[in-house]
Amino acid sequence: MDADPPTGPVALVTGATRGIGREVCRQLAARGYTVLLTGRSPDAVRRAAGDLRGAPGAGRDVRPLPMDVTDDAGVAAAAAEVAERFGRLDVLVNNAAIGYDTGQRAVTADLARVREVAETNLYGPWRTAIAFAPLLRASDRPRLVNVSSEAGSLTNMGGGTPAYTASKAALNALTRMLAAELRADGVLVNAVCPGWVATDMGGPGGRPVAEGAAGVVHAATLPDDGPTGGFFRDGRPLPW
Repeated sequence: MDADPPTGPVALVTGATRGIGREVCRQLAARGYTVLLTGRSPDAVRRAAGDLRGAPGAGRDVRPLPMDVTDDAGVAAAAAEVAERFGRLDVLVNNAAIGYDTGQRAVTADLARVREVAETNLYGPWRTAIAFAPLLRASDRPRLVNVSSEAGSLTNMGGGTPAYTASKAALNALTRMLAAELRADGVLVNAVCPGWVATDMGGPGGRPVAEGAAGVVHAATLPDDGPTGGFFRDGRPLPW
């Protein structure tokens, strides 16, 4: 990661080499944030950060930070590096996710697959939140955003995609717990559904990536009197 001091508030986005995560990085950089773009592959992380630094309309301060959210040691090392370089983290966006398992049903699910999905979609954000919580507490305006899905809404839940759906419902529960526990520290914690977006995971037919990412950026840049412990799409509340 570059050694230069930050040019603006410091934001870290997980799973950001492509899709929604990458677009969130672009939009935050365009708003003047110093963005730490993370992902599992060091080469992909460096390429994505370099591409964004040269993209029209994007800010230039996008920095690569390889980090696998399923790796305890890797997440701890990334947090230590951010602490050493910046002493704080202003925004954490937990975006990394896998496993939209359309071919599965809950009653016949492969539980090994369910566990694999939960490791990234639930334990990944949880692990990252634990590691970076001290740095969020050191910020004057800390924000934590969990990128969720309306598939995890108990109100509207049906059958199918059991690994993905259960992991996102659990992520919503984690959001509520973190919001309650970090409220006294001024950390605004919210879950955001970006909607059906035309990404590698979402497939064709969804809305543009920029529109899905905008709701995440909205939650990442809330004013100090903004909500916490909520579930939103495009800045509007969704039912739990």
